[in-house]
Amino acid sequence: MTRLLHIMKQSRKRLRPALLIPTTLLTLGTLSTHALAQIYNPVELTGGREVNDTLSASDIPTGVGGFARDYKVDLLEGDQITIDVISEEFDTLVSLLGDDGATVSENDDGPDGSTNSLLFARIDASGQYTVRVRSYAGQGTGAFYLKLARLREIEE
Repeated sequence: MTRLLHIMKQSRKRLRPALLIPTTLLTLGTLSTHALAQIYNPVELTGGREVNDTLSASDIPTGVGGFARDYKVDLLEGDQITIDVISEEFDTLVSLLGDDGATVSENDDGPDGSTNSLLFARIDASGQYTVRVRSYAGQGTGAFYLKLARLREIEE
């Protein structure tokens, strides 16, 4: 009987670390998912589709330096849009991303030669798109103005 108790104690000692690792990983996985849900929460662009906002170090790290601020917008197939981003504090870069995360269009500098961005795009498929504002080469943060407009044909 003493030998059996000894074997059971030894088994517990070996089993405890083996159970601890999967439990720890499961806990970390749950925390990471919850943390990600809090970190990435794009702003909905509705109504007039204009916003005054600020790009800061608490926004989304781009992975290539700098930070990005995202906005969700529903667009329809055939829409022709412009996205204008103006800042006095940093060199803007605007991107339009599809629902799969692929870049549909991107612009660094507007046609006026300034460091503001003006993007034109024709939408091929209806869906939810992401407008991403960031600084060129990850350099800078600060206040900016964003406007998304649908272009309409002139009817005669």
